[in-house]
Amino acid sequence: MAKKLIAVVGSTGAQGGGLVRAILADKSGEFAVRAITRKPDSDKGRELAKLGAEVVAADLDDQASLEKAFAGAHGVFCVTNFWEHFSAEKELSQAQNLAKAAKAAGVKHAIWSTLEDTRKRVPLSDDRMPTLKDKYKVPHFDAKGEADAYFTAAGVPTTFLLTAFYWDNFVAFGMGPKKGADGKLALVLPMADKKLPGIDAEDIGKCAFGVFKAGDKYIGKTIGIAGEHPTGAEMATGMSRALEKEIVYSAVPAAVYRSFGFPGADDLGNMFQYKADFNPEYCAARDLAFSRSLNPELLNFAGWLAKNKARIPLE
Repeated sequence: MAKKLIAVVGSTGAQGGGLVRAILADKSGEFAVRAITRKPDSDKGRELAKLGAEVVAADLDDQASLEKAFAGAHGVFCVTNFWEHFSAEKELSQAQNLAKAAKAAGVKHAIWSTLEDTRKRVPLSDDRMPTLKDKYKVPHFDAKGEADAYFTAAGVPTTFLLTAFYWDNFVAFGMGPKKGADGKLALVLPMADKKLPGIDAEDIGKCAFGVFKAGDKYIGKTIGIAGEHPTGAEMATGMSRALEKEIVYSAVPAAVYRSFGFPGADDLGNMFQYKADFNPEYCAARDLAFSRSLNPELLNFAGWLAKNKARIPLE
């Protein structure tokens, strides 16, 4: 039997890269993978080719290039990267290109890596958190959630995959422990005592592969994943143990976090506030037992720390 080809958008990024590696490591031989990137000749692109992936060029802003890259694929994994451009409108446009290309290519199963549209619970008229760019509460959530409708309208057989906070943000996104005025290392989050569902970014790809392996079981469904639901205090304790340094948890108000001034601070401040204000619902959408059923190798926070502690910068 011919292998089922999975075309993976964002193949050199965190989520897509995890899926490419999961498919290549699969011993069943049921699937083949096509890694899609703007730059096949980049170091990461060449690395995937060396591992055995077919690596092809396409651009999320170019629907025709996506149609060509999706041609002949059984499944496609679709993801966008808000943090590359900070534009919800661009993200919406790219998602529409992905949905139209998937329809044109006749794929049997798309996974759309999405998030909640927070405006369904916090309308723009609600002043508990500021409205951003006149249209959004949490732009990088809202655009993805709004884009779900593109896949449905296009008639693409789609699984909507709700992801969680990347623990990798403590390494590469500037969210790791920082020294405060008192000289102590502090993990700063506006989550009070609420749980923050998180995941090893690599595990997102592994869970997505579990969805593809399940056939059509999750088509038309919205599912969510996480590796664990720790509180900020629990994460600080875990970091202290793994790094052998005292790290305290500094629970600042969301308004303070929004004022930090780095690019996207207002978006992230609203995001954390949303997760805290609707904590039971947000956590329930990311069931741990279900996540592990898709990916038996799923890491909890301690497991992620054991693998990555040497990479966490301590400022």
